Amino acid sequence: MAPSAALRHLGLALGAAVAALGSLLFIAWKVYFRDANDSCIGWRARWERQLGAELQQKAASQEEEEPHTCEYQILVLGLDGAGKSSIIHYVCNTEAQEDIAPTQGFNSVQLQANGLQLDLLEVGGSQNLRFYWNHYLSKAHVLVFVVDSADGSRLHIAQQELHCLLSEDSQLPLIVLANKQDKSDALSVTELKKELGLHTLNNEREFFLLPTSATYAGLDTANSVLHLKNLLIKLLVQT
Repeated sequence: MAPSAALRHLGLALGAAVAALGSLLFIAWKVYFRDANDSCIGWRARWERQLGAELQQKAASQEEEEPHTCEYQILVLGLDGAGKSSIIHYVCNTEAQEDIAPTQGFNSVQLQANGLQLDLLEVGGSQNLRFYWNHYLSKAHVLVFVVDSADGSRLHIAQQELHCLLSEDSQLPLIVLANKQDKSDALSVTELKKELGLHTLNNEREFFLLPTSATYAGLDTANSVLHLKNLLIKLLVQT
């Protein structure tokens, strides 16, 4: 056989061998990466299932927790000596207390009732503190204004301060407490409504006038401050 023919046959044999080896390598490559890919997908799927289970468990535990308590701020204002601190005390705690010191600055008490959290914020009623009253109106859900029904000499001041507050917000619900009804010289609710000019209020505002006696003995009377607590709950449940 001529050398050229022998080289040609050898080249063909080598080409066929290379082609066969390439096919084998391609098949092996496909099998290997298919298995590797399947393994990766399997790991990812397991991880996603585990994460999903954890998220579902967390959501379920949150649903089992107690529902979120609705929070409302009740702003309690009135001239010094009107009985604001006593009213807050007996609304939140019906235990007898002989002496309840007047608030010199600010007083905040939380009351939990009917799934509501009532934050009762009292601001002192002395002349130097009245300047700050209207700063708290924007966050209030209800304004409670306490009046000493037996303090006739300062009713005109209470009337001015109250209407100044009302001019800041025409829709804020208002509860006026005609306090100290246990005093012999206390004005009646009808008289106090006239003295305070409450008949001039517009119809846009929810308004209530309650007679109160912020004493331990007064809790069992028609002038009990507990009527205020019930009214607040009724008002806020409707919001």
